[in-house]
Amino acid sequence: MDFAHSERSLEYQARMTKFMEDFVYPAEPVYAQQRRASENPHQLPPVVEDLKKEARSQGLWNLFLPHDDVHGAGLSNLEYAPIAEICGRSVDIAPESINCSAPDTGNMEVLHMFGTPEQQERWLHPLLEGEIRSCFGMTEPGVASSDATNMEARIERDGDEYVINGRKWWSTGAADPRCKVAIFMGVSNPDGPKYARHSMILVPLDSPGVTIERQVTVLGYSDQHGHPVVRYENVRVPKENLITEEGQGFAVAQARLGPGRIHHCMRAIGMAQRALELMIDRVANREAFGAPLANRGVIREWIALSSVEIEQARLLTLKAAWMMDNVGNKAARKEIAAIKVVAARMAGQVIDRAMQSFGAAGVSGDFPLAAMYAHARTLRLVDGPDEVHLRAIGREELVARAGMPAPVGAFDAI
Repeated sequence: MDFAHSERSLEYQARMTKFMEDFVYPAEPVYAQQRRASENPHQLPPVVEDLKKEARSQGLWNLFLPHDDVHGAGLSNLEYAPIAEICGRSVDIAPESINCSAPDTGNMEVLHMFGTPEQQERWLHPLLEGEIRSCFGMTEPGVASSDATNMEARIERDGDEYVINGRKWWSTGAADPRCKVAIFMGVSNPDGPKYARHSMILVPLDSPGVTIERQVTVLGYSDQHGHPVVRYENVRVPKENLITEEGQGFAVAQARLGPGRIHHCMRAIGMAQRALELMIDRVANREAFGAPLANRGVIREWIALSSVEIEQARLLTLKAAWMMDNVGNKAARKEIAAIKVVAARMAGQVIDRAMQSFGAAGVSGDFPLAAMYAHARTLRLVDGPDEVHLRAIGREELVARAGMPAPVGAFDAI
């Protein structure tokens, strides 16, 4: 097993690091100011469009699509992983600057793998060009969505159309005026096998019957892209909008979520690495009780633990990326579940220590730590709560060590 960085990946890492230093970090205060000045908190600040133009001119565009050198750089999961980590250092603007932000990446992967030529022409190509945004309608406010078989939303065939009804929330991106389409998951065959009842379908957000009910904050923060509650009431779309076949919703979800977890985890590691650097700079330049904070044993322990934990998470994530590239997502499902738990928890711990080292300033808006902490805490729920992934890991270990029967179901890896 070899997950050392390739020459190509190292080249992109160097280019991405320089792009961050020359353009992204200087744009952060501009982004914040433009958001405060905007009448619509979900309008994309103009500075990000400037960053997108610059990134594209430098060939830093659509780097997330594995092994696809037609639409992107043709990087493998392992080669892209450190790029995602670098983006995580400025998670609000860096991923979108290079057209690698969620949920668009997952939606583009779905359309790339399963979309018809017509679906790709209408939706995938504008997404790849960074002209529009998209959202993913899966989680529902009325049921325990950690078990997606609880889903109540319906997709029902009516002649040449499908009729869609349901309420979704945490529809990340749907508040952005550029969001034009949702990939909606719902029950299409209530009487079918447990994991073949659901389908996915493309729903233009300007369709009659689609209503954004309200915005949802994250620990008090209102994200630029938003995470709204969206109601779908007798929404009609042509049958050609169905993604692959009826009953394939869970299988498509599996294909979508595997690579996305690599992206989330590496961005979390990037956040944690920046938090550690901020903590080191802070304690090296602040004095209390007659000595620099860096001289205190507890501070040095925080720094040491954070460094070790970041490296552990990084290596485990790179191993998972290597396995996805070499043995496939299904064989790597335990490692994918493990990194989803480890990276988010690690980031929260490291950022929490950094906040403590800053004192009251750490929870203020004067520094990025509080917002980073909110994002890291949310990652313990994104793409399934920790407990779902731990359950999957536990089952894998019992199958391997105790000879228990292997679980059966399309959603076991999610």
